[in-house]
Amino acid sequence: MQANFVIATPAISCILNKNATEACKARVHYDDQNFYVAAVEGGEYVFKIMNSEDSKNPAITEVQTYAMSFLCQNGLPAQTVLPTVSGQQISLEEMDCGFGLQKYLVRLLTYLPGVTISKVPLIPNLLYEAGKMAATMDTVLQKMEHPNISILQREGFIWSLSNVPLLEAYIGPLDGDPLQELVKSIIHHYKTSVEPKRCHFRTCINHGDFNDLNVLVQADENGDYKISGILDFGDMNYGYYIHELAITIMYMMTEHPDPVQVGGPILAGWESVIPLNEMEKDCLYLLVMSRFCQSLVLARYSVTLHPENAEYLMITSRKGVGILKKLWKLGKKEVEKMWFKAAAEFSHTK
Repeated sequence: MQANFVIATPAISCILNKNATEACKARVHYDDQNFYVAAVEGGEYVFKIMNSEDSKNPAITEVQTYAMSFLCQNGLPAQTVLPTVSGQQISLEEMDCGFGLQKYLVRLLTYLPGVTISKVPLIPNLLYEAGKMAATMDTVLQKMEHPNISILQREGFIWSLSNVPLLEAYIGPLDGDPLQELVKSIIHHYKTSVEPKRCHFRTCINHGDFNDLNVLVQADENGDYKISGILDFGDMNYGYYIHELAITIMYMMTEHPDPVQVGGPILAGWESVIPLNEMEKDCLYLLVMSRFCQSLVLARYSVTLHPENAEYLMITSRKGVGILKKLWKLGKKEVEKMWFKAAAEFSHTK
């Protein structure tokens, strides 16, 4: 099926094969604009407008789009893109999204059923499946070939867990907040305890944002939730398997009534696909802590730039501060003991 995009300001109208749409509703996103589209003749889609900064780099969007199709071809629940009438997967359009006329990359994607995993109880079996899915995804992405794949190196990418020390340039909004000293301490421990061991980490391509709002689930005939979708490949980068695991644990913790209990089942699911080596195990706690720091610091910084989006930008931050402090108080040894013991026990039940 082909698609044609017609942009109107202030409303956005998406026309599929020149037929009017039944519905076009905005969907919230951290950087981009997403619109749910229901076509009159049937079919559901997501019309995605990339943010202005990412729109300047169509090559990386092309690789991300290809990765989604590659995962789908390999049996994973990722969106695929519908080409325009001229056969393009991505189109550069000039429009006003509230900041004057600018050029934005747009795509029409398939719509995946389900609700975000944040909306359902995170029972151990579902957490296990999340860990297993994240690991499976990275093993599949590692097999992907593309002429521009090197663009995923992304040196200096602030959301990469390889670049945690770069947060030091963004902690100004935390001045006067005791959280700033905790963040500085974690960055210091990252430099002294994680960076020297990085040479022992196994490299891969990371999704980079396997979080509670980017994972969809759907109930099966027994009422058990299964993962039905993986969204948002905008943070893809060359990294390490252990990074994806740390990111997954961190975000799922923000949705659990007892966050520390999340690590065990996710770890068990992950290691059913990719067992960790000793250096990776030793760094997992600090990498989870570092991801909390990235989320908290960059959210605060983003609010200074876009105060009108404060409510959305601070979703994870509001929950994360308390969890970060609790993990820090418990300490590396105690948290690791709980995670790895629970993972071993859970694995025996599978």
